[in-house]
Amino acid sequence: MSTRTSALDSLIFGVDVQSGDVRGDAPSYALVATDGEAMERDVVSRRKLRRRIRSAEPAIVATDNTYELAEDKGALVAFLRELPSGTKLVQVTGDERPEPLSRVAARHGVPYGKPPMKEAEAAARLAARNVGYEVSAFTDTTEVKVARGRSTGGGGGWSEDRFTRRIHGSVKKAAREVESELEAAGLDFERDVTEKYGGFSQALFEVEATPDEIPVSARRSGDVRVEIERERRDGIEYRPLATRRDHVVVGIDPGTTTAVALLDLDGSTLDVYSTRTADTAEVIEWIIEHGRPVVVAADVEPMPETVEKIRRSFDAGGWIPERDLPVDRKLHRTREEPYDNDHERDALAAALFAFDDHVDQFERIAARTPPRLDRGEVIARVVGGDDSVEAVVDDLTDDDDGDEESTDHDPRELTAEEKKIKRLKARIDRLEGHIDDLEETVDRKDDRVEELESELSAARREERKEARERREVTRLERENERLKRELAEAETANEELDAKLERLKELWKLDHSNFADVAAEEQDLVPVKPVEQFTTDAIEAAEADYGIAAGDVVYLRDASGAGRSTARLLADMEPRVVLRDGGLSEQADRVLFDDEIPVGPADDVAIREVDELAVAKESDVEAVVDDWQRRADERRRERKAEELDRLISEHRARDTDD
Repeated sequence: MSTRTSALDSLIFGVDVQSGDVRGDAPSYALVATDGEAMERDVVSRRKLRRRIRSAEPAIVATDNTYELAEDKGALVAFLRELPSGTKLVQVTGDERPEPLSRVAARHGVPYGKPPMKEAEAAARLAARNVGYEVSAFTDTTEVKVARGRSTGGGGGWSEDRFTRRIHGSVKKAAREVESELEAAGLDFERDVTEKYGGFSQALFEVEATPDEIPVSARRSGDVRVEIERERRDGIEYRPLATRRDHVVVGIDPGTTTAVALLDLDGSTLDVYSTRTADTAEVIEWIIEHGRPVVVAADVEPMPETVEKIRRSFDAGGWIPERDLPVDRKLHRTREEPYDNDHERDALAAALFAFDDHVDQFERIAARTPPRLDRGEVIARVVGGDDSVEAVVDDLTDDDDGDEESTDHDPRELTAEEKKIKRLKARIDRLEGHIDDLEETVDRKDDRVEELESELSAARREERKEARERREVTRLERENERLKRELAEAETANEELDAKLERLKELWKLDHSNFADVAAEEQDLVPVKPVEQFTTDAIEAAEADYGIAAGDVVYLRDASGAGRSTARLLADMEPRVVLRDGGLSEQADRVLFDDEIPVGPADDVAIREVDELAVAKESDVEAVVDDWQRRADERRRERKAEELDRLISEHRARDTDD
């Protein structure tokens, strides 16, 4: 069964006590969450239930008894205050005098069972069909209070007057900001301020909106605090989710799946319903719950027996087309109406075509119906029977005065008292006629007021829409400016990288002797990789900037201070030669020497630097390498001589000991 209601496709929570007592410390609840398709079941504590409601923000929290969620009226008000502003608490079994859940579920064809999880599921299904009463303790008016955030008794180093003036000035500034935000949102509000020395001590805004519609949040910062409180009702109010609709036009599509569509007497779609399980009696009961049919229509000729049976049960007028309605006409007529399947479309089309055929009759009847009479009742009696409008109106306005008894005696002279009574009755008749005229005028003015209020509401909605659009435009402009700044920064970085790439290309040309465009005088040049200091960070930075590979010439601008690990890092890169400014530490020198990495003074090589890159003559580099080889050979000979002397000394020492 599918029912189109305002709760369709919204998240609904069905809740029932699983165990424990609501007046105890730890009751548990059966929770059923449904969005019209999926259904999730869980058992939760009271604290977890409230967390789930705050995080999920369901459209409805449904229960068979609201006092299963709160132990008394005060606790119920506190629970309602905690609900998200878009969430309704609904008691599906009625208002202050609820019915048994089993009876309500049976009346609406909802599965029911005694276990708490089944009762929670039944509550959720009933709420999805707009069954039940919304429980409310608050109005749609919200009070926004801007006040002092601290006492004016002293300022901690300020003079008291200056301290007080500063606080009141801050409150006044914050109040103006709140007022501007409310005006920008197009909300109706009244302001009441308390002026004090230097500004305001507080400002109260009574806003015709719920807290979620107000673009202001509660806060406390320094000198100012902003509080938001929804206006309390005098008590707990129960309001039906769906108002009973009096007179309707009904379209029915019978069959394996039965669909019913309801229109009001102005042709607006009120509800569409379809079921595969309900029988004719249940369909009639559903229609009774939603209104009193004036016309019952079908989309085929002749009228199906089921539809005729339903029509007779309401003593309503009937409508069928001259021939079966084709699908293309039904699709065209229902193109702007909501429905879920072809059966609902056919029922809706039947109702709409029936209304089209009767709309002129409805308008004529309404025009000839006195304002004090129910238009729908007159239309129903005229369309459903053979009575004229005048006969129905006379019947409905028939007063209690019967026909005067006929007399055959001679009239007598009226007494003075009887004459006075007669004059007064005539005056009463005139006054009553005048009252009728005034009531008609009031009705016309009421209609005009409703029309103007509707126009005003539409204008306010448009203003709020424009305000939201202006805020969105402002946000997009700020985002555009931010993206422009990021683009400019990216372009600058790109230019720097392009320049660096050009320098690296030049270096690559120098590093490849067979490159065709290298000038003849540059054939003797070799690239040099400068390193600012002989430290691990400096070596890694150079490696990241332009790379250090085996066979490269490395130039240490400051060779002092390196330890064993830093020297090992450089040696592992296997440079061709290391040119240095300054002296190496003993540990670094030993590591480089042991790895046979030539090291020579940078002063012996003519280095020409281009930005952070450099080049040198190949002949100078080879000279440094050759010089290091000579010194290395001499150093090895000295090391071998020292080692030989040490061995001889150790041998002599052992002979002496023997």
